[in-house]
Amino acid sequence: MKLSKAEVEHIAKLARLNLTDQDANLYSQQLSDILDYVEKLQTINTDGVEETSQVTGLVNVMRDDEIQESGISNELVGSAPENSNGYVKVPKIL
Repeated sequence: MKLSKAEVEHIAKLARLNLTDQDANLYSQQLSDILDYVEKLQTINTDGVEETSQVTGLVNVMRDDEIQESGISNELVGSAPENSNGYVKVPKIL
C-alpha cells in the first residue's frame, strides 16, 4: 500500500508534527514499506493457531493482602515528640 506525501502530511498534522518535504518523502516510503509488510502478514493462514499473549509461560505471583501486626506500633508512637491515645500528635495546618 503506497502512502502519498499528502497522506503522510495529514497524519503528521493530526500528530502535531512539523515535517519538512524531505521528511515527508522519507516517511512516505518507510510507512508504505511497513504497511506492505503487514499486508503480507495478513495473507498467512493462521487457522488452528492458538492465540497467545505471553509465550514464556511465566505468571505473576500474587499473594493475598493480610493485615499483620508488627508489634512495634506503641514503640513508634512513643518515640514521636508528642503523642496522645496511641496516635502521633501533629500541629494543625490550615
